[in-house]
Order: sequence, then C-alpha cells, then structure tokens
Amino acid sequence: MKIALTSQNFKTVTNHAGRARRFLVYQVESGQPPVEIERIDLPKDMCIHELGGQMVAHPLDAVDVLISASFGPGFARNMARRNVIASLTEETDPIRAIEQFVADGQRLPGGEGCGHDHNHGHGHDHEDGQDTCHCH
Repeated sequence: MKIALTSQNFKTVTNHAGRARRFLVYQVESGQPPVEIERIDLPKDMCIHELGGQMVAHPLDAVDVLISASFGPGFARNMARRNVIASLTEETDPIRAIEQFVADGQRLPGGEGCGHDHNHGHGHDHEDGQDTCHCH
C-alpha cells in the first residue's frame, strides 16, 4: 500500500491538505516498517484546491491513502473520487502517523467494505446519509 502524507518541510506531517504541494510517499507492507519511496513537490497549479474538483491526472492518484493534519469535507470527497482514502492525524511524525493509521484497523483498499473505518475522523461524510461507503 502507498501512503502519502502532507509535508511542506519534508520532515513532519503538516496541515491544509487541499493547498499542500509537498508530500512524503511511503510503501507500507504488513509486518514491515514503512519505507519512504518518493517525495512529491507540485507546482502551485497542481495542488488539489487549485484544481477545483477537475479530474485531471495527478501524482496523488498513485497512492492508496493520504494522511494530513487538516482538510475539509470537499478535499475528502475529491480524494474519494480519485479512489484515495483521506485520513486525519494529530501526529506530526510521518512514521507514527502511518503506524497509527494501520493500528486503527485500516484495511487495504479493495478489500471487503470500503477499506476504512468511518470512526477514524478522516473528514469523509456520506452525501446520501447512508452508512454504506460509496467512495471506491
């Protein structure tokens, strides 16, 4: 599984995911420590906020999960449309944020259900008011 984290300084998990331009990307395998595999540094016009919901090809399309310190429901919906789980964290250390995400019972995308816990606080809401996840 590939997990991206917003990191404007390439050191800590930062906030404002919709306007973020820098991301750390980790490969996460069961029973193995997360391994940093990429750093994404986007031009301003490619931040999710600037795209305004346009579904153009984007480097974040290659990840399964995006973790950030803050984002709004519109960002979570945009990422869900890209089949990326958006998850909030209070952790500033990227490795601890990933470990927390995995420890909270998160499942790999494509498994049974939608692949994420609706009590995890990832800023995702269901427009149809149902408990069923339609994000994948």
